Amino acid sequence: MKLKHALTAAFMLLFGTTIMGQSKKSFTLEDLMWGGNNYANIMPKYYGTAFWGDRLLKLDVDEVTTLANEKGQKEKPTVLFTTNQLNAAIDTAQVGKVYSLLYARFPYADKTQVFISTAKQHIIYDWKQRKTLWTAPRIQGESAQDFNFASKAEAYVKDWNLFVRTADGKSHQVSTDGSRELQYGLSVHRDEFGIRKGTFWSPKGNLLAFYRMDQSMVTDYPLVDIAHRVAQLAPEKYPMAGMTSHKVTVGVYNPSTNKTIYLQAGDPTDRYFTNIAWSPDERTIYVFELPRTQDKAELVSYDAQTGERKTVLYTEENARYVEPCNPIQFLPWDASKFIMQSRRDGYNHLYLFDAASGKLLKQLTKGKYEVIEMLGFNTQAKSVVYQSNQNNPIQYSNFSVNVATGKVTQLDNGEGTHYATLSAGGRFLLDRWSSPSKFREYDLQSTAKHATQKLHEDGDPWTAYNVPEVTGGSIKAADGATDLYYRLVKPINFDPSKKYPTVVYVYGGPHAHNVEASWNYQMRPWEAYMAQRGYVIFVVDNRGSENRGFEFESCTHRHLGDIEMKDQLEGVKFLKTLPYVDADRIGVHGWSFGGFMTTNLMCSYPDVFKVGVAGGPVIDWKYYEVMYGERYMDTPQENPEGYASSSLLNKAKNLKGRLQIIVGYNDPTCVMQHSLSFLRACEDAGTQPDYFVYPGDGHNMMGHDMVHLHERITRYFDDYLKK
Repeated sequence: MKLKHALTAAFMLLFGTTIMGQSKKSFTLEDLMWGGNNYANIMPKYYGTAFWGDRLLKLDVDEVTTLANEKGQKEKPTVLFTTNQLNAAIDTAQVGKVYSLLYARFPYADKTQVFISTAKQHIIYDWKQRKTLWTAPRIQGESAQDFNFASKAEAYVKDWNLFVRTADGKSHQVSTDGSRELQYGLSVHRDEFGIRKGTFWSPKGNLLAFYRMDQSMVTDYPLVDIAHRVAQLAPEKYPMAGMTSHKVTVGVYNPSTNKTIYLQAGDPTDRYFTNIAWSPDERTIYVFELPRTQDKAELVSYDAQTGERKTVLYTEENARYVEPCNPIQFLPWDASKFIMQSRRDGYNHLYLFDAASGKLLKQLTKGKYEVIEMLGFNTQAKSVVYQSNQNNPIQYSNFSVNVATGKVTQLDNGEGTHYATLSAGGRFLLDRWSSPSKFREYDLQSTAKHATQKLHEDGDPWTAYNVPEVTGGSIKAADGATDLYYRLVKPINFDPSKKYPTVVYVYGGPHAHNVEASWNYQMRPWEAYMAQRGYVIFVVDNRGSENRGFEFESCTHRHLGDIEMKDQLEGVKFLKTLPYVDADRIGVHGWSFGGFMTTNLMCSYPDVFKVGVAGGPVIDWKYYEVMYGERYMDTPQENPEGYASSSLLNKAKNLKGRLQIIVGYNDPTCVMQHSLSFLRACEDAGTQPDYFVYPGDGHNMMGHDMVHLHERITRYFDDYLKK
C-alpha cells in the first residue's frame, strides 16, 4: 500500500519522561527531525543483536560477542570475531574493507559462519577457522538483491533484467528484453497486497520464482526532472483508477538447466497475483489471485516444473473487498498442512488447512481482535508464534498457539507494545517493548513457557530537555458505540487557566494508525516541538484506520472521507470540553491520506478549523492509482456518486481559513495533478490557499529537507493560528 503515514516511519523517535522547569533545554528541529544536524547525537545508541540459531549475539561496529546461549540464559560476553580479524582474512585492496558488523547475518545455526558484505563483495567468513570460505562480487548497478543461503545463489536486477549468480560465481541472465516498460524481478501492483519484492527462492534455493510486469499499455505520467540545463521528462507509469493497468505474469527459473517456465494462469489482464509461496519439497507454487474488482481471492497451486495450473485450494469473497497480504506458511513438522491468514470472520486470524485438499482443519485464533503479524514457529513445541492486539486494540503483544490443542499462551509481560524477532529454531523471541511511561527495554523470551530474561534497557536520552505531558484515552465514534483511541499532548509549562491553540494531527486511512500503547502513546517529534511552542496537539484514530477489524476499516468503502471526518469531529467535540482549548483556534495537519483529510476538513467544516497544512494530499480519487483507489472506492464508472462526493475540487469554494498545501515536485504517489487541480478550482472559486513545493522530492521529504519542512509547517501555524 502506497498511501501511508508518510512521515510516521521517520518519526518513531522516543521521548523521555515529563520534565518541567526552566532549567531544561528546549528542543530544536535539528534535534528532533530525521535528517537534522543533531538528530543522531540525542538518539539512544543502537542496540544491535542477531540470532545464531537459537543463540543470541550482540552486534557492535567493531566486534560480535555472545549475549545469550541456546537455553535462553544470559552469558558472559565473549568476543567471537572483530572487523580487524575479518579484514585480515580478505584482500581489502581488491574487495574493500568491512567497516561495521551491525548488519552481520548468521544463516547457519550449526556453523561458525557469518555473512557480511563490503562495497565490492559478499563474504562468508568462518570465525573459528579465521578464514574466508566463500566470496561473490557485487555487481555495479545491481538492485533488488535476493540471496539464498541454502544454495548460496543470488538473484538481482540490472537494467530491468533479472540475473542469477550461482554459488560458483557464474552469472546467468534470466531475461534479455527488460526495459522500463517490461520489468523482471521487481515488485508489482504498486506494492499493494503486501508485495515488497519481485523474486522468491524455493526453500533449498534450487528454483527462483519471479514477477514479470508488462506496463507498456499504461499511460506515462509526465513528471519533470529539473536537475538539467533544460528540464527533462522523467515519466512514471501511473495507472489511474478506472484506466488501463499493467499485466503481470509469474516465471520460474531453474539455474541448473538455465531454463524458464511461466505459470499457466491465463490472461493476466485486470488481474492481481500476490503472496507467492513454495511447498517444502519445491514442487508446487502457491499464488493468491484476484480480479481487478478485488471482491474475490483464490489460492491457486501450480506445478513448479511445468507451470501447469493444478487446483484452486481456497476461495474467499466479500462484496466490499478481499485483501490477502500474507503468503501461506507450511508447518515445519508437517508438510501436509499450512497456516493461512484471513479476515473471513471479520478479523485477521490464523487458520490451519490441509495442503492437498484445501480443507479447513481448524481456526487457531479467534476473537474480536487482529493478528498483527505471524512471527513464525516453535518447532519443538509445535506452536505458532504471533503478535496480536487481543489484550487491547492499541496494545501489541506476543503470543503462541499450540497447533494441536489450540492453547494460547501470552509470552510477554502484558505491558505496553511489543515488537519481536523470532530465533531460527523458534524457541526464543528478542522482544523490544515500551509503554506510555517506559522508554524502551529489550527482553529475551521463551516461546515454550512464560520466561523472560531482561537484556538491556535504554536510558532516557531526553532528561536534559523539556518534554510535554502526554495522555491517552478513548472517545466514542460518530456512531455513538465504537471506541476511538486518542493521544493528547499538552504545552510545556502547561497552565490550566490559559486558552491554547490546538492542532489536530490526522491520517485516518487504511493500513495505518497513530495511537498505540508505546512510549508517550507514539508521540511524533514534531508534536513535542509544537508543545514547546505553546500548542495542544490532539490525535485520534478514526474508523477506516487499521488493526480494528474489517467492519471498522471498510465502513468507509465507496465514500472515503465521510465517516472519517465525522469521527474527527467527535474528537473536536471532545477538545471543546477541555477548558484550556481555545475553540476559536483549532488547526489541522496531515500528510498523504492525512493531507486529503486536512483539506477535506478545512473545506467541509470551514467554521471549525481555522488553519490547515496539507502535505502530499489526494484531492480527487480518480487521479489516484488503480489498486488502492479501486479497492476502497471501486472505479469512477461504477461509483460516480462516491467519487463526486469525495472530490475536494467540488469543495474548493468552501475554503475560508488559511490552508497551506505542501508537495514534492516529483511525487510518484500523489501526483501534482491533485494539488494543481485544487489550486485551479480555488482560483475559479475565488478562494485563497497557499502552496509550497519541494523540487526533487517525492511523496516524502528526505534528508535535511525534513527540518526545512517542519520549520515551514510550524511557521504557518505560528503565523495564522497562534495569534
